[in-house]
Amino acid sequence: MAGLKFGKPEQGWRLRWHTIIFEADTVAGKRFDIALLLAIILSVLTVIVESVTVIRERDFFFLGILEWIFTLLFTAEYVIRLLCIKNSWRYVTSFFGIIDLLSILPSYLAFFLPEFHVLVDIRLLRLMRVFRVLKIPRYFNASQTLWLALRNSRHKIMVFLIAMAILSIVLGSVMYVVEGPGNGYTSIPVSMYWAIVTMTTTGYGDIHPKTPLGQMITSLAMLLGYGVIALPTGIVGAELAMNMMARAPTTRTCGECLCEGHHSDAVFCHSCGQRLLPYPRPTEST
Repeated sequence: MAGLKFGKPEQGWRLRWHTIIFEADTVAGKRFDIALLLAIILSVLTVIVESVTVIRERDFFFLGILEWIFTLLFTAEYVIRLLCIKNSWRYVTSFFGIIDLLSILPSYLAFFLPEFHVLVDIRLLRLMRVFRVLKIPRYFNASQTLWLALRNSRHKIMVFLIAMAILSIVLGSVMYVVEGPGNGYTSIPVSMYWAIVTMTTTGYGDIHPKTPLGQMITSLAMLLGYGVIALPTGIVGAELAMNMMARAPTTRTCGECLCEGHHSDAVFCHSCGQRLLPYPRPTEST
C-alpha cells in the first residue's frame, strides 16, 4: 500500500488505531498483525476442511458458526481500517481494500440472496474467501523487502518480458513454417504456445516437432529456456542483495501521503517532503 494517499490522522484514537493497524513496527502493531494472521490462516483452513463432503455434511452447523465468526471479525477489521484513515475511498479501491471486501462479501451474499439461481450456486462465491490468504504477505517484513526488490527491478523485468514475447513470436513463426499444420502447428498463435511451453521447460508434449530441422530448433529453444529461468532470478536477486546491504526500512508512514518505507531516524518523507511524526520505538507501548 506504499504511496497510496489514504491519509493518516494527526491525533486522537484514529491515530492510535492507524499506528496499530497500518504500522507493524510497534509492539501493539505486531500483536495485532499476529492475531489477524492467525485468524486468516484459521479461516482458510475452515474453507479447506469445508470442501470435504463427509466433514461438511457431518459438521455443517459448526462450520457455519465458524464462518460467521470469521466473517464478523473481518468485517469489524475492515470497518476499523476505514474509520482510522482520512480518505476511505482510496483504501476501498486499493488492492488490499478490494481483497478485504472480497473476503467478507460472499457470506453476506449467500445469506441475503439464496434464491438467485442465476448465480448457479451461491456457495461457489464462498470460495472467494480464499482471497484472505493474499493478505498474509503484508504482515512479514521479508515480504516487504521482496516487494521492494521487485518494484525496483520492474523495468528490467518488463524489458525481459518484451524480449521473451518477441522471441516467442519469432520461434513460433519459424516452427509454423518448418513443421506446418500437418504436424500440429496449425497457426502462429499455436506455435507461439509451443515456444513458451518449450522455453519455460514445462514440456506438456501435446505439440512436438517431427522433422529433423524442427527438432534441432526445439533443442536450441530448450537450451535457451535455462537462460529464461535464470535471468529474472538474477535480476531480482541482485536487487535483494542491494536492499540487504542498505538499512532496513520500516513500515513507518507519512501522515500526508502515507508513503511507507521510511527509516526509523528519518525526519522528512522521502516522497512528499512532509515532516514525519516521531517514530515509536518497539519497546514503547501504544
